[in-house]
Amino acid sequence: MRVGFNPNKDKHREPNDFFHQVIIPIYIPNFNGYFTESFQILKYCLESLLKTTHSKTFITLVNNGSCGDVVDYLEELYRNGKIHEIIHTTNVGKLNAVLKGISGHDFSLITVSDSDVLFLNDWQKETYKVFENFPKTGAVCPTPSSRSLKNYTSNIWFELFFSKSLFFSKVKNPKALKAFAESVGNSRFYNEAHLEKYLTVSNKNSTAVVGAGHFVTTYRKEVFEKNNLKYSDFVLGGESEKKLLDLPVIRKGMWRLSTEDNFAYHLGNVEEQWMKETLDALKSNNYVNEEPIILKNIRTSKFEFFIKNTIFSRIIAQKKIWRYCIKYKGLSSKEAAKY
Repeated sequence: MRVGFNPNKDKHREPNDFFHQVIIPIYIPNFNGYFTESFQILKYCLESLLKTTHSKTFITLVNNGSCGDVVDYLEELYRNGKIHEIIHTTNVGKLNAVLKGISGHDFSLITVSDSDVLFLNDWQKETYKVFENFPKTGAVCPTPSSRSLKNYTSNIWFELFFSKSLFFSKVKNPKALKAFAESVGNSRFYNEAHLEKYLTVSNKNSTAVVGAGHFVTTYRKEVFEKNNLKYSDFVLGGESEKKLLDLPVIRKGMWRLSTEDNFAYHLGNVEEQWMKETLDALKSNNYVNEEPIILKNIRTSKFEFFIKNTIFSRIIAQKKIWRYCIKYKGLSSKEAAKY
């Protein structure tokens, strides 16, 4: 039976000041093989996050079937008030874990990050600059890549093809590109041409790199609204990231961009001395906790999507046309041959 009246019935939620959510799925089932050093990598990730984020950041960790020691560590962070939410589940996969983290919240910006990211000072500040200076932006990665110019970016090419604002620029931090290449176990991931120039979009206020990766990216909340994707069949990879993180951005007429400089490192699964040194050198966040400007609504249509991201993308992808396009945008014939 029920006695009395539930005091929460018909009561509105208390308002909060958070406007930016960070979601990190965590899967460390044991400390063997691939996961031998993953726990220490996770600690670097979370310590750097806590050190570099402002106070209006809501941190959600999704324990995606990790072992007891990892669970205890996450619970301790929660008990000490360092993070705001832990979601415990079995290994449902990265994208399903992300969907669980998004559900039940309404934040203006949502960062989806792997658990092997070292966040650097000003990553939020520089991310916000991209959103503010390029109003059509829907996703921003704090780690630029010169190889991202062709991945779900045909709408940018279509809209800015005849504009001088879309042009190849000198890579600002080639050492960071090399560090990413090492972190994925492929030192040749970037060739000489990639380390020299990347495709950028510029205006009088700012410059951003065309394209965005997946391992840590911040999205406008609209990207995940009215999305029919309820779950992914893949634990990792497959078409899950395409369906949840790539296509929704361009379907809503938005751009995928990266910061001009590097503001996060991909760590991989093996601890190295520079990681602790970089973490120790980070300054505690002193960024003024102001909400970004109100991002304007972006209107688009299925017809626009079809023209820009289906028809035009097929045309520009043809080898001879693509070679012409990147030369037109600033590469020499020699550089274009290597790109």
